[in-house]
Amino acid sequence: MGVVNDARAADRAPKQDRSRATRQRLLEAAVACLAERGWTGSTVSVVAERAGVSRGAAQHHFPTREDLFTAAVEYVAEQRSHALRALFPQGAADRAELVAAVVDLYTGPLFRAALHLWVAASHEEQLGPRVTELEARVGRETHRLTVELLGADETRPGVRETVQGFLDMARGLGLANLLTDDRARRERVVAQWTRVLDRELR
Repeated sequence: MGVVNDARAADRAPKQDRSRATRQRLLEAAVACLAERGWTGSTVSVVAERAGVSRGAAQHHFPTREDLFTAAVEYVAEQRSHALRALFPQGAADRAELVAAVVDLYTGPLFRAALHLWVAASHEEQLGPRVTELEARVGRETHRLTVELLGADETRPGVRETVQGFLDMARGLGLANLLTDDRARRERVVAQWTRVLDRELR
């Protein structure tokens, strides 16, 4: 009996691994499609084809298009947090480096994909509430992580608003980057915000 149970468990493990791998491929394909094609060009069929799986397999993991792309943006948010953590596993020793890293995250393909979903959510009734709730959660986590990495003391007046202003600025640069790659201007803005943070967080 124990041998049979062991065999069943061994059979389940590879299936679970394959299922996780399929889900991962679908999320990565959804992010890439959103970044490249926008919402209207990113159907479940297009994502499934890009991921190399059948439409049926895609719908097994994500029954609706909204399920797929909401999960994709959640995946984007997790990847952004992981990327920031990976850059500074012991905390940020250099504030200028941290400011540049946060701005890079907001001007990269992960943020571009999220932007396309925001636009779609603004006029898709089924998508709007889900993306609004998700982005509120992501915003809180990003703020918390940034405060931690900056070593900011939010009990001091104005510090919370300064950190949020920095994140809003980084998001604005991400929006501007959709149209033009104005790297020189961005570097000057990053340098100025580093000085602002140095002054306000001392």
